[in-house]
Amino acid sequence: MKLAMIGLGKMGANMVRRLVGDGHEVIAYSKSSITAIELSKELENVTAVSSLDELINALTPPRVIWLMVPHQYVDQSIESLLEAGMQKDDLLVDGGNSNFNLSKQRAENLKKSGIQFVDSGTSGGIWGLENGYSIMVGGTDEAISMIRPILESLAPAKDKGWGHVGPAGAGHYVKMVHNGIEYGMMQAFAEGFELLDAKQEMNLDLQQVSEIWQHGSVVRSWLLDLIADAFSGDKSLSSLSDYVDDSGEGRWTVHDSIDLGVPTPVLTLALQMRFRSRQDPSFAGKVLNAMRAGFGGHSIRPVEK
Repeated sequence: MKLAMIGLGKMGANMVRRLVGDGHEVIAYSKSSITAIELSKELENVTAVSSLDELINALTPPRVIWLMVPHQYVDQSIESLLEAGMQKDDLLVDGGNSNFNLSKQRAENLKKSGIQFVDSGTSGGIWGLENGYSIMVGGTDEAISMIRPILESLAPAKDKGWGHVGPAGAGHYVKMVHNGIEYGMMQAFAEGFELLDAKQEMNLDLQQVSEIWQHGSVVRSWLLDLIADAFSGDKSLSSLSDYVDDSGEGRWTVHDSIDLGVPTPVLTLALQMRFRSRQDPSFAGKVLNAMRAGFGGHSIRPVEK
């Protein structure tokens, strides 16, 4: 298939690489035209464009345009694409971490112009290129059918790791809850390793412990692998700050749990602990950041001298 990718950051660029590797043709656009040009030099079947007008003209209707931009810029991107000539029967995918309520609104607004909208919750971080992405999509059957070859190429396998989970908004809702769960799991690991670190009389080797747990343990996971990798490079995590950011999805998860009256104490407290990390230093914060940097390539604040 031929499609456009707008946003060539950590995930967007690797998604382009995976798509091209499976035979798709990509029109690449980034706010920094240099990024798109460099990607086109690296890969065959990637064409860099320097404007959204060029992007629209490079695609034959019905066009497929995939957004991988921060959620704050989605509406601005949609307005610019409409001005550039996106039209009836075109399909827009929002693959970022947008609020599901806004995704539902955007689908309704674009429907008035006959434009299809798909919200794609996309997980896999910087490792998605090699391992494939976990993709949760919301939209009409017609829209999902139209982009099925793209989804099958991005996923770990054609029939695994992706799914049409419901109407517009459902993809981002499932991804939101996924990230809320992620917060809870990461917090549990972080607290456990802080407790191990505090037991000075045992002189525990935290890298050794993490590697033991990687095999046969009921807590073995990719997150634990990332912890082991982090300890192998710096056993005290001295280069990491303990200030932990949040992307917003944890907050949205907690808000919705309140609206629905569904108790989520673990997820809620995990979010609150990220707020706490911004006040007092803690080893748990360093472990959390080791995981965030490992799976998502998230920027971590340097240690304050």
